[in-house]
Amino acid sequence: MTKSGRRNPILNVKRWVWILLSIIISIAILMRFLNNSKASDLQKILQNLPKEISQNINMATSNQKQDQTVLDQFEELAEELKQRQDEQTKQFAKQRRILEKKINELKPPLVDATLREKLAYTFDYDNSRRFPAFIWQVWANDASHLDIMEKKKIWDEHNPGFVHEILNDDLAKALIYHYYSTIPEVLEAYEALPSRILRVDFFKYLILLARGGIYADVDTVPIQPIPNWIPEAVNLGKIGIIMGVEHDAQTPDWRSKYVRRLQFGTWIIQCKKGHPILREIVAQITEMTLKKKEEQQLDINVRNDLNVMSWTGSALWTDVVFTYFNDYMKSGLNAKITWKKFHNMILPKLMSDVLIFPEFSFNAPLEFDKTDLKKNMYLVHHEGNKFWKTAPKVENK
Repeated sequence: MTKSGRRNPILNVKRWVWILLSIIISIAILMRFLNNSKASDLQKILQNLPKEISQNINMATSNQKQDQTVLDQFEELAEELKQRQDEQTKQFAKQRRILEKKINELKPPLVDATLREKLAYTFDYDNSRRFPAFIWQVWANDASHLDIMEKKKIWDEHNPGFVHEILNDDLAKALIYHYYSTIPEVLEAYEALPSRILRVDFFKYLILLARGGIYADVDTVPIQPIPNWIPEAVNLGKIGIIMGVEHDAQTPDWRSKYVRRLQFGTWIIQCKKGHPILREIVAQITEMTLKKKEEQQLDINVRNDLNVMSWTGSALWTDVVFTYFNDYMKSGLNAKITWKKFHNMILPKLMSDVLIFPEFSFNAPLEFDKTDLKKNMYLVHHEGNKFWKTAPKVENK
């Protein structure tokens, strides 16, 4: 092949270089164009979202607000219905109490029934009831109005919501005649008692049997509110009556001041209406008084504590409580219960449906150190003012 007929290798290389360069430039221009086109299309798509989508979003937001409004209205309606139901329940309870009262008034008298049967029939006992929110006190003859009102204020401040009655002799008598009108034996015994202190003792049992609540002597001062008395570990529905130890003898000369080795106090008693212990002590005082009346032995030296304790006071009260404990049919207790069960108590003790507090609980000091380990069990301070001590040796009515 001639020299002129040969292909020049240098020209071939240049040709391929230009071709490759042209291809690269074309690809770069194409890519840039495509990228600009996509960005433009995306922007256009975003700017031209379908109106239906925007409307759906707005509609969903609106529906959510409407649902919340409906929910709020439903909650308001539910609360209103609950309030109406609570009010209706209160009205039903009120009507039930009125109906029960009318039914009790229509009960035929038990002509041939015993005294205890009449008491049980008239004042039924239901342990499941709540403790009635009553505070009963009797005015001391020698106490000033200012002193009584000051003590009443302290009880009321500690126990808001309680009905608190401080009764004079006439009001106490009126209540007894109202609640015991169908049991003439009780009224006769009340009238026959020869001393005011005996009638005050009898009244406390009578009013607690008929209405329940708390009886407190006027020389007592509350340290803790009544609802705080019952320990949290004790089921309220299992308690029917609350009392405290009055005296727990530590020396052998206790007979000079007390009738029993260990006595339960009566200056603070809390109970539910109709409790069997109250029924029994009312029956015993009635029978004892009517017997003394028949035998003309009503004269009593009320300045002698032992006489009062044995007739209407804490000695008789203690005997009735122990009799209740040892009656299986009433208390449900199998073991024999004696004073030793309550000797040197430091914590409350529940026996059957009777909650017993230590001696210091209802005879607590007014002032005590914060480090005192007994402070949580200090419930009531008792001044022990025996206003009947100034009475004549023998009272004649």
